Amino acid sequence: MNPQEKKAHKIFAVGLFNHTWTLLDRKRRSKEEDDEMVHAAHASRFHWGKVGTAKNLAIGEWQISRVYAVLKRADPALYHARRNLDLCRAHRIGDFTLAFAYEALARASAVAGRRGEARRYLKMAERVGARIREKEDRELLEKDLKSIRVS
Repeated sequence: MNPQEKKAHKIFAVGLFNHTWTLLDRKRRSKEEDDEMVHAAHASRFHWGKVGTAKNLAIGEWQISRVYAVLKRADPALYHARRNLDLCRAHRIGDFTLAFAYEALARASAVAGRRGEARRYLKMAERVGARIREKEDRELLEKDLKSIRVS
């Protein structure tokens, strides 16, 4: 791949990742925007697959899982959460990224109605999250963990 292609893939990966967050942050989305969010998250991950690090790939899988969890689509949320954790384990990725891998599994498990698993992953996320070096990152994790409803 030539340098221009690499640059284009990175631009698309970052831009689509950010666009997905713009859609996730909306209080209300149309069905078309929900579909766009799914496609943008997958497209971002595709482009990271061309030029990204293992950490980029893991974060891409995490975002896809989050999108599906928000849309209450448990099976794909769980699938991508597991892919995220698999990448973290295979490449020894820790800290923030690993903590959020457990967050994704907790969220996806809650959406799937698997309360026991959700609680177990929440505890794992909290345990790993307590060791996150950056205070802002720890606080972001704590906020996201509080948003997971395990009833």
